[in-house]
Amino acid sequence: MKRLNIIFLTFFILLTGSQSVLAEARVWELDKGHSNFYFSVGHIFSSVQGHFSDYSGELYFDSDNLTESRFYFAIKTDSIDTDIAKRDKHLKSEDFFDSAKYPLLTFESTKITDSGNGLYQVLGKFTVKGQVYDLVLPLTFAGIKDHPAAKGKKVVGFNGKLTIDRLAYKIGTGKFYDLGVVGKDVEIFITLEGLSNK
Repeated sequence: MKRLNIIFLTFFILLTGSQSVLAEARVWELDKGHSNFYFSVGHIFSSVQGHFSDYSGELYFDSDNLTESRFYFAIKTDSIDTDIAKRDKHLKSEDFFDSAKYPLLTFESTKITDSGNGLYQVLGKFTVKGQVYDLVLPLTFAGIKDHPAAKGKKVVGFNGKLTIDRLAYKIGTGKFYDLGVVGKDVEIFITLEGLSNK
């Protein structure tokens, strides 16, 4: 009986110990004043650039505990901004994002792997216009340091670039691409800063 109790106690210690390790991924508050989701897409001969001004996110990151690290982003499609109101209105229409019916783009990570040299491959689910797609988001870890302008805070940074085919995500029917007006490949640049108490 005594031996059985010791076995149960050992199992309990191992279980609770592993749970405490799994709970160690640090929580970072997304600094929206210094983060954004930018994009660039071809238009005949030029390149149109823009960003989304309204979004939210959750960052849980610890390089020593990638199992419990995760990223989540929700971007409001009607916050698209290319500096021209008429063009933005068209992008919000059924021809592209259909913002009235699909107000959000979301990304939720399912696994994070370390590729070395500060590059992390963030595998996740990308939801566009109600459809869920697998997506790998490459994020380069910029570092963690004491925030030079916010006493008692740490700051973490990430930057990422990728190119997606908007037609593969049904952002447009292909009509404007076939006309040679709007390209199908969209270059995306993501820059993130997160804050945490020391």
